[in-house]
This record gives sequence, C-alpha cells and structure tokens, in this order.
Amino acid sequence: MFAITEPEGLSLRAKEDGFEFTAGKLEAGSLRVATGPFVLEVARATLDDLVASARLEGGTPRIVALKAANAELSGVKVRGPVVLPDRVGAAPEDWCLDPLATADGTIKAQIVDAHLMFDADVTVPVRRGEVHFNEAKVEHIGPDSRMGVSRMGIYVDAANGRSYLYQFTSSPVAGVQFEQRGALLTPWVSDRGSLRLKEFGEGLLRQGQVGPGIGFTEQARLLLDRTSVTGFLQLGDGKFAVPGVHAELAGRAQQRNVVRVHSEAVGRGITAELAALSARGALLKFKDMQFAADEVGGALTLKLFVENKQVRFEFEAASLKVTGLRLA
Repeated sequence: MFAITEPEGLSLRAKEDGFEFTAGKLEAGSLRVATGPFVLEVARATLDDLVASARLEGGTPRIVALKAANAELSGVKVRGPVVLPDRVGAAPEDWCLDPLATADGTIKAQIVDAHLMFDADVTVPVRRGEVHFNEAKVEHIGPDSRMGVSRMGIYVDAANGRSYLYQFTSSPVAGVQFEQRGALLTPWVSDRGSLRLKEFGEGLLRQGQVGPGIGFTEQARLLLDRTSVTGFLQLGDGKFAVPGVHAELAGRAQQRNVVRVHSEAVGRGITAELAALSARGALLKFKDMQFAADEVGGALTLKLFVENKQVRFEFEAASLKVTGLRLA
C-alpha cells in the first residue's frame, strides 16, 4: 500500500497503455513491498518535480517509470535473511569494497568470563585499510598475548599455547600476509602478519564465507558469545557494491561515511551505524524494480543477528535525502 496524502500541482495525461502524471510536490506514506522473505517499508516520502508513468495491468495502475529532482525519505526499513552469493548467482564483480582500501579506525573488544582462555581487552588498529597484527594488543592478567595470522588462520598466542579464532577453508587467502619466523628455523615469530580489509572481505564474500559459525572454531564461537565490541572505521572514497546495491562513496575529506560498530555479544549480533552517509551514483535493485540516484545522504543503521541459525539483517534509515531519483 502507498497512500498519497498531499499532492501539489498534480496533472494527468492519458497514454496508449496507461497514463503519465506530474506534480510539483507530492507527499506519500505507508509504502510496503514484500517479496519472499524480504520486506521494504517507507513511512513517508516527499518528492519534488515528479514525473511518473503508470501502466494498467488487469485494471490496476502500476508505476513503470519515475523521475524526481529531489526526494526526502523517512522511516525506511529493509529486513530479511543474509543470502550467500551461491544462492543468488552473484558474479565476482558484484562484490566491491573499495572504501575499505583506505579505511582508518580502531576496533576494541572485551572478552568477559572467557574461561576457555582468559579475560581480555583486545585492541585492533586499522591503518590505510590494513590490520598489522604486530600492533594488535591482547591485554589481560599476567603476560599479554599476541594476535597473528598464519596459513591456518587468525590466532592468539597465549601462555597456554596457540589458539585459532578463525580458520581458513582454502589457500591462498586474498589480502593476507602470513606471519614470518626468524632465521635458522627458530620458533620465534618475527612478524605476526597483516590483513588487507578490502581484498580479504571481497574474497570471503565471493566464496560465500559469511554465515553463522563459518570459519570460526568451536572455541571462538563460545568466546564470541562473551565478547562485546565497540569501534569505528573512517571509510575511504570509492565503489561499494554487493548484489543489488551499487554506490560510489565520497566525502572522506569532510569526515563523512564514518561507521561506528557496537555489540554486547558478537556471537548473537552486531550493529553498525553511519550517521553521515555521502554517496553518488547509487543503484538499488529490489524485486523487479530498479532505483537510481545522483546523490544520497542521510543516517543509516544496519543490524546483523542470528535467528534460528540463520544470519538476518535489518536496515533502517531515519532520514534520507536523494537528488536525481529515478525508477525504471
């Protein structure tokens, strides 16, 4: 349902298979579109300089094209399951995380009552899109532990030995520089290795390596239920693309596109908030509709959580401002 509440300057013109209508300003609300497990809702939309075409299908008008110079949307919500690439037939080029290539920030985690290993405060800095594990800190009572990455996966070296948090399912792994040991086959690690977020993230997505527990050891899954996380990432400018969504992020120089993450228990879910989105050339495909926009700005929240062993998402936008909106 989509209820038009306050049209201004509305005019209609009959066409062979329907009609065209224009409006200097149109306000509408209560949009709800559902397709399979996915649901899109818009509480309110205001469109300026609107031109739209509708076609009659079985006596019911259906909008087939739309243009608006400006649009303001509020109460936007999208929810559904996280669908892996092999289930949607995504091509490798459908995944692009360029903004991570120059991201800067810090992620902090607190492991509480982690009886399998230790209680710990973990700090992982991100510099120019890379995590250098030599700089990561795992602080706790007694000698601090060290994080690193080997050909087997991401690990923590503690007093009681090495424990793997995340194990790689194949090799080589995109974006990973493995640990290096000292000369003469010494057991001491001279370099803990590094991870480039863009290449690593794209590689996991293309392989379908996103899901509850995929890659995580049993010990790590237990720890994640006791691990809280806070942190931020200043994203860089560049192309962001996942199946159905494409955009060019811009505004790093103005400190836009800063993502803040938080979770009381990572094993049950995590929230990412983007208070000042700035994107250009946006494209969104939903059901049989394709939306495009010249520029998009606003505040977004994305929640990922596990429900009945299925990773689900909830996307919310309290307000969005769009220029050059098009629907085809």
